[in-house]
Amino acid sequence: METKPKVALLGLGTIGRGMAVNLLKAGFPLTVYNRTRAKAEALTAMGATLADTPALAARETSVVIGMLADDDVSRTAWLGPEGALGAMQAGSLLLECSTLSPEWVAELNRAATEKGLRMIEAPVTGSRPQADAGQLVFLVGADVADLAAAEPLLRVMGREILHLGPIGSGTQLKLINNFLAGVQVASFAQALAWIERSGLKRESALEFLKKGAPGSPILSTMAERMTARTYEVNFLLRLMAKDLRYARAAAAGQGIDLSMSAAAEELFRKAEQKGFGEKDMSAIVEGVRANGNQQAK
Repeated sequence: METKPKVALLGLGTIGRGMAVNLLKAGFPLTVYNRTRAKAEALTAMGATLADTPALAARETSVVIGMLADDDVSRTAWLGPEGALGAMQAGSLLLECSTLSPEWVAELNRAATEKGLRMIEAPVTGSRPQADAGQLVFLVGADVADLAAAEPLLRVMGREILHLGPIGSGTQLKLINNFLAGVQVASFAQALAWIERSGLKRESALEFLKKGAPGSPILSTMAERMTARTYEVNFLLRLMAKDLRYARAAAAGQGIDLSMSAAAEELFRKAEQKGFGEKDMSAIVEGVRANGNQQAK
């Protein structure tokens, strides 16, 4: 029987926890690290080993996976005083699945190469349900041979692997994806607030929109969550604000002005300031509703 490689996973947030569970179910020896220790402790009952630092998690492993919130957290986890990179052995796989800036991904790749590591960037699309079900989509930038080595792990955690080219390719498409998603969520929040204030029959109006030209999977999901005011996290609101900021900067590097991204980011920021940062991104509508009520007075 083939022995599965030892894996470390850094970050057990909305997506990371589902990835960890699926790796454990598939029989991969797994060590986990999370800044909030309680989230990691919950996985020990399934067989995970808990590490106190990224370096300790990465020691004696063949693959280290990052699923982290942003550039700063990723930088600390990989290159900080107790970072994973310093503990990894030459030839090991560094698999970064977070949504990050192209600049940081390039810098991390240079550091990994100097260390003799093989890096794959594979940001994911999907939210909590897809992570839990092992149905994520990986947007991959990597050498073909390195991707082949990582494929058995990716298949356990996702339903599709889209190889887009060299390092940096996955991050570019992920930011484009989240730019489009974030703008749709923000514009729908405004549309819903408009419907509610206009006196229209809300359900009839929403059914019309869902079946018409504006209809999309994300519109249907947001309609359900925003009307029910159900904000259990599938995708953190504050992380969408971050992704829009990264997208705007990345596009500017290509000479593209994402003015719509800036407008959507501002709405997410306002909702975050009102205390919805740790809620699902659909909670953006509460900021729009509150602003509308203030203006109406």
